Amino acid sequence: MFTPKEIREKMHGASEVSQSIIDQIHHERLLQIWVPKRYGGLGFRLNQGLQLLFDWSKIDGSLGWMLTLCSGANFFSRNLKPNIAKELFSNSKTCFGGSGMIGGTAEKQTDGAFLINGLWHFATGAPHLSHFTLNAKLTENGNPLLDESGLEIIRSFVISKNQAEIIPNWKSMGMKATGTYSFKVDNVKVAEDCSFIYDEFFTGDTIDKIPFRIFADLTLLVNYLGMASHFSEEAIKIRPYLDLNFFDEKIDNAMVKVIKFANEIEDLLNESKAITQEKQSEIHDYSSDLVDNLSHQILQIYIQLGINASHTDSAVYQVFCDYFTATQHSNFRKEFENM
Repeated sequence: MFTPKEIREKMHGASEVSQSIIDQIHHERLLQIWVPKRYGGLGFRLNQGLQLLFDWSKIDGSLGWMLTLCSGANFFSRNLKPNIAKELFSNSKTCFGGSGMIGGTAEKQTDGAFLINGLWHFATGAPHLSHFTLNAKLTENGNPLLDESGLEIIRSFVISKNQAEIIPNWKSMGMKATGTYSFKVDNVKVAEDCSFIYDEFFTGDTIDKIPFRIFADLTLLVNYLGMASHFSEEAIKIRPYLDLNFFDEKIDNAMVKVIKFANEIEDLLNESKAITQEKQSEIHDYSSDLVDNLSHQILQIYIQLGINASHTDSAVYQVFCDYFTATQHSNFRKEFENM
C-alpha cells in the first residue's frame, strides 16, 4: 500500500493514473464510498465522503477529481433496481463514469430494450471504468417520445465499457491524468433494466434525499479546497518567507464549514424536514464565492513565486494548472459583464 507521499510522487507529471494506484483504490473500494453497504460499497455518510475527497485532492488534483466524479457516478447504484445493483457492485472493481450531457438517442425496441447511438464528452476516468453512464433521448420508430407535458423524454443508461469507443481527446493544460475523454456508442442494445431515472431511488437511505445541487456543490468544493491546500504546500517550498497562514486558515475554516453544512443537511433529512431552496442557495452562493476568492488569492501568491514556479516540471506549476482547469467546470463559473 502506498503512502500519500508516495502516491503524490507517482502522480507528479503523470498523464494517467498508474495501475498500481488504481489497484489500491479498488482494494480500499474508494470509488464506492457512496454505494450502499448492502451492495458491497462503503455506504459513507456525506461528511465522511467529503473529508476523504478533500484528502485525496490534496494529494493530487487529477486523482481527487477522478475519485470524485467516478464515485459520484457510482452513486447511481442507488437508482438501479436492487438485483442489478447488487450483481454489479459485488465486484470491487465496478466503476461507473460518464457524461451528464444528452449526447444521443435510445430507440425503443419491440422487446422493451433500447438501441443506443451517440457521442458524449468529458467522461472522467474513462480508461479505468468498467461501465459508462449516459443520457439519451428516447425515440420510437425514429420519433422522439414525449411526456405528458409534450417534452422529450430523457433516460439514463449504464453500458459495459467494451460497448463504447473511447476517444482520448483531452487537451487542457491541467488535470491531465484524469482520463477525461469522449466516448461513442454505435447501435448498442441495452435492456430496460440497465436504464434509470436519476432522481428515483430504490434504497431509501438518508443520502438519497440530498438534493443533487448540494451534493454537486460540496463534492466539487472539497476538490478545490484540497488543491488549494496542496498549492500552498508547494508555494512555501519555493518561497519560505511568504506568510500563507491566512490562506491556510481560510482553507481550514472552509472545511469546517463544509462539514457543518453536511451534518446540517443530514440532520434535517433524518428529522424528515425539507431542504429549502433558501438553504440550497446559501450553500451554492457560499461555495461559489469561496472558489472565486481562492482563485484570486492563488493568482496573487503565484506571481510572487518567481520563474521556477513556471517550469512545466515543477510541482507548483502542476497544481496551478490542475486548479485552474478544474475551476472551468460550469458549476461555480461566474459570468462577468463589461470586462
